[in-house]
Amino acid sequence: MKKSINLWAFPYPERMNLEECLRLAKDAGFDGIELNYDLENDLSPKHGTKEFTAIRRMAERIGIAISGVCSFLYWPYPLTSNKEAERARGLELAQKMAQCAHDLGTENLLVVPGAVHMPWRADHEPTPNDVCDRRAREAVGRLVPLAEKLKVRLNMENIFFNGYLMTPQEMVTFVDGFQSEWVRVHFDTGNIMLFQFPEHWIPILGKRIQNVHLKEFTKKGSDHSLESFRPLLDGTTNWPAVMEAFAQTGYNGYLTFEYFHPYAHYPEALIHQTSDSLDRMLGRK
Repeated sequence: MKKSINLWAFPYPERMNLEECLRLAKDAGFDGIELNYDLENDLSPKHGTKEFTAIRRMAERIGIAISGVCSFLYWPYPLTSNKEAERARGLELAQKMAQCAHDLGTENLLVVPGAVHMPWRADHEPTPNDVCDRRAREAVGRLVPLAEKLKVRLNMENIFFNGYLMTPQEMVTFVDGFQSEWVRVHFDTGNIMLFQFPEHWIPILGKRIQNVHLKEFTKKGSDHSLESFRPLLDGTTNWPAVMEAFAQTGYNGYLTFEYFHPYAHYPEALIHQTSDSLDRMLGRK
C-alpha cells in the first residue's frame, strides 16, 4: 500500500502554492498527493487540459504521484438535488473533474453519488430515499461512458451524514449495478465511525475498493460535523484491525490522509508527523 495525503491539510493557497505543497509532501515521504477541484484555484473550471498537464509534469519532476481528485462541490451541486439546476451543474462539474483527473494522469476520481439530507445546508430540501437512489443511478450512469473513454474510475464515497448508501451491502448493490470496471468504491474509514466500523466494511467491499481515505473520528460529544474528524492515531480507530482487513482483501493502492483543517502553524513538522504515523500503521517503523 502507498502513502498519500490530501491537499486540504496544507495551508494552500493562503501560505503555500501548489508546487510548494507537492515538494513538502515528497520531502515528507509521501508516495502521492490527492488534489481538490473547486471553483477558484489551480484545479477549477477556470483551467483546462493545458494547465492540468503542466501540473502533471510538475509532479513528475518533483517525483510525487497524484493519487486522485477530490471535491467539496458535490455539496453545493448534489447530483440528486431537488433543484434541477443544481443537478445539472453538479453533473457538468463531475464531467470536468473526470477530464481533469485524466489530464493529471490519475485514474481516481472521488464521486459523491447522492444525498438524502445535508444538515449543514439550511437551504437544502431533503430528497426522498427512493428519489435519491434513482437520481444517483441516472447521474452516475451518464458519467460512465466518459469515464470509460478517459480511463478514469468513478469511485463512490461512503458518507454517514448524507443518508445514502449507509451500509456496505447497499454500496455493493449500487456499484455492481453498473456492471462497469470504471465504477468502484472510494472507502473512507472516518465517514462511518459514528455508528459502524471500517474493519467490518472492508471485507464486504473487497476488490471494489479502488481508493481510500484515512482519518480518525471522535465519538465524544454530540458534534457530528467536520470538527469530529481527527488526525491519525488519535485513539478512536482500531487501526491494526483496519490494516489487516485491507491486507486480507489484497488492497495495494493509496491510503490518503484526509483532514479539513490546514496545518497553518509548522506545516512541515505536522506533515512529516502524519507521514510517520502512516509508516507505523504500515509496519515500516
